[in-house]
Amino acid sequence: MNNDIDRIVTTPLHHREGQGGGSEISPKAEISPNAKIGKNCKIFPFAYIEDDVVIGDNCIIFPFVSICSGTRMGNNNKIHQGSVIGALPQDFDFRGEKSECIIGNNNIIRENVVINRATHTGGQTVIGNDNVLMEGAHISHDTKVNDSCVFGYGTKIAGDCEIGHGVIFSSSVIENAGTRVGAGAMIQAGTTFSKDVPPYIICNKHSEYGGVNFTMGRSYGVDEKTLKHIANAYRLVYLGNTSLFDAINQIVDQVPDSAEVRNIVDFLRTTKLGVIGKK
Repeated sequence: MNNDIDRIVTTPLHHREGQGGGSEISPKAEISPNAKIGKNCKIFPFAYIEDDVVIGDNCIIFPFVSICSGTRMGNNNKIHQGSVIGALPQDFDFRGEKSECIIGNNNIIRENVVINRATHTGGQTVIGNDNVLMEGAHISHDTKVNDSCVFGYGTKIAGDCEIGHGVIFSSSVIENAGTRVGAGAMIQAGTTFSKDVPPYIICNKHSEYGGVNFTMGRSYGVDEKTLKHIANAYRLVYLGNTSLFDAINQIVDQVPDSAEVRNIVDFLRTTKLGVIGKK
């Protein structure tokens, strides 16, 4: 890290009641005395942190970051310049209720990312652990993001979405409200979709089935036999001339059981909006 900036960030926080030791804050940052800051955090000039905020240990808050009321942040997060965490929901139903924006551990949130808190009392927008949100990404109110996901440049996630473990969004993706993306899926650049994306597949730029995401499966240790079973399951869904209901029954009857196949079946059974590429 730049030594000149390190010299600026020298004001200890240990004198603030309820704060962890070893944290440092620039005198040019604006932090509410009611905010709770964990141990060994570093907060750079011109950061803005409101009242009802909790930040865990070993977090780095870069210049011009805003962390708004209702944010609950875990440990080891890096929030880069210009990002707004816990922003008011962009929802016409919002009436000023108290709600939360939950950020887990070990997340990297790059420049100009916006994450809205939930709309209604008791609601939560949730970002799990080990996620990377690249420049200009936007996660809207009440969306739930699991762990180890990547959001490419300028990707926009609407409200009330659900995103599984290990999903990759390429750049400039738009996920419309209330949709789900299953674990291990990949969404190609420039895609806009309004239906659910099942687990372990590639959603191409036409919002259609683009094959099984073998690369992700192998990276998570899925064996080749199970990957073939996943591919067979999706042949029944997308290449058979059947309804989704019949395809699900065929998967149960014809494809050998595994945790991954059960995940596919459960996802397909619980879709409310339908799945991409399937009428």
